[in-house]
Amino acid sequence: MSAPASVPALRRALGRWDLTAIGVNQVIGAAIFILPAQVAQLVGSWAPLMFLGVGLASLFVALCFAEVGSRFDSTGGPIGPARAAFGRFVGFEVGWMLWFSRVSSGASVINGLALALGYYWPVVSTGAPRALVILAVLGGLTWANLRGIRQTSWLVNFFTIGKLLPLIVFALVGVWFADWSRVVPSGPAPLTELGQAALLLIFAYGGYEVTGIPAGEASNPKKDVPFAFVAVILIVSAVMTLTAAVATGLLPDVGATTTPIADASALIMGAFGGLLVSLGSVISTTGNNMGQLLSGSRTVYALAENGDLPPVFAKVHPEFRTPYVAIWFTSVVLVVLALTGSFVFLAAVSAVARLVVYLSACGATLRLRRADRASRVAPAQFTAPLGPVIPLLAIAITSSILAGATSQQLLSGVVALAVGAVLFAIATRGVQPAR
Repeated sequence: MSAPASVPALRRALGRWDLTAIGVNQVIGAAIFILPAQVAQLVGSWAPLMFLGVGLASLFVALCFAEVGSRFDSTGGPIGPARAAFGRFVGFEVGWMLWFSRVSSGASVINGLALALGYYWPVVSTGAPRALVILAVLGGLTWANLRGIRQTSWLVNFFTIGKLLPLIVFALVGVWFADWSRVVPSGPAPLTELGQAALLLIFAYGGYEVTGIPAGEASNPKKDVPFAFVAVILIVSAVMTLTAAVATGLLPDVGATTTPIADASALIMGAFGGLLVSLGSVISTTGNNMGQLLSGSRTVYALAENGDLPPVFAKVHPEFRTPYVAIWFTSVVLVVLALTGSFVFLAAVSAVARLVVYLSACGATLRLRRADRASRVAPAQFTAPLGPVIPLLAIAITSSILAGATSQQLLSGVVALAVGAVLFAIATRGVQPAR
């Protein structure tokens, strides 16, 4: 049954490239500017191949997100498939962990932005000036999110292009100066360190899971969400692998520096190269926060729309057609976490939260295929190839990463899930699900 005409609904204005930009914006953040050195410290000249290999592994998981996303046209991304496959409680827990990872990551990123600006203006890196920077940036991003999905999408597209451009310029210029003999792996692969590097990179590639969250604001979500998931992984894999390869080829010892992209850019482009990378880093962190607020608020909205949170969080602004209560709520939590530094204690939870979301999507892929044959769910508009092979590989990859998590990360994840269970019991007591 459709909603009454007097009740405002979200505006469907996003195309496939808008969804792709949302995903790319979330994956490529400030980490890419330091990752080549961190991975090289572990695996040496095997680093570029590690970037490529983890990109392929991420594609397996993304194909699962693409398939389950092609069955739904509502807001919430992985919440809908988890709910349909495993029930209302699991759907809530996936949404809770998804939102949790967005706000904790967002608080961390906005602090990184203050530190980046502090490199040029030291006064803004501490105290009241730091707080004003955080409030100003998040205030501006909140205002943009409230004004409408079209305006939000334009801004996300701008940030995405702004963060990709410096990396592409660096790669296209650097490819002519790189010593490619340094990029060829030498010696046997260090097996123990390969596992550590893979764990580091799988989180660096993370963020693409948000691509389908604003499906309720997409023009043709069942077709465009699968396209966007695949496009996101292909784009970020190409950019990150090429960037790492060029940095490795330009610097005599890429693992010896803490700012590999900035150092390599300055080597071939002088002061302009260093400025280009610094600007790209600032744009990257700001854009990432824009995406965190967009995806986090839509997650809250989706849970409320399902009847799993108080209905006030599903309110839509009559003029701007945005979930304004969910946006304000997510923004306020981001500000509190950022200003108090609480996000530091939540980092361990964020790592496990992402893996919980991955496993739910991979498991739902197989389970919904069986439900599809029984005509209990909408048919998939996109199906991952090779039958059960890709979902099973994705489950194995994600499970192995989860097994490699530290005891602190696992314990923090269990506590977060338990807190989510309590919130679910409180929020849904005596309340019937919306659908």
